[in-house]
Amino acid sequence: MSEIGAMAEDAAGGIGPGRLVLVVGPSGAGKDTLLRLAQAACADDRDVVFPRRVVTRASSADEDNIAVSQDDFRRGREHGDFAVHWEAHGHSYALPLEINDDIRAGRAVVANVSRTVIGALRQAYANVIVVAITAPPDVLAQRLAARARHSDGNIADRLARSVDDVSADADVTILNAGSAEYHSRQLARAIRNEGWQE
Repeated sequence: MSEIGAMAEDAAGGIGPGRLVLVVGPSGAGKDTLLRLAQAACADDRDVVFPRRVVTRASSADEDNIAVSQDDFRRGREHGDFAVHWEAHGHSYALPLEINDDIRAGRAVVANVSRTVIGALRQAYANVIVVAITAPPDVLAQRLAARARHSDGNIADRLARSVDDVSADADVTILNAGSAEYHSRQLARAIRNEGWQE
């Protein structure tokens, strides 16, 4: 279940003029790693924003999220504090409402989201770019096993989720099976709208 908050009535049909760059893909694809590296590459660019997600899970080395309880998350949702929120893998996730100010100011906002919210976000925002990050099934399994995060739940269940459609709504697809540095440069180029192939 997902929901978009604070829907815009902007003349262009959605919140703009900035870009909302949605990073999606299956568990173990390496989204957080590529995002960290791309964020470092864009550190001096004030027109690129990487908001911290609000998650009902402790922050970790994998993701510096804003950790909240289920009750606090529910209160934030009811108060209208989120631009978008969704449920996945037994946790609640959200992007803070402040991303709308960044997008209205013409910045690029980059966020890891569930594929379930892509359609609604394409309607709510004027300029959405979807970057799908994926990897072969054996690589996904190895990465999930190595991560060994208890909150990930059953690895077999996560791998069984359909990942065939990961690229269905994508504007850019990165097969993250090689060098993280190389693939993070592809992601940074997509974020900056420079094209992504070297």
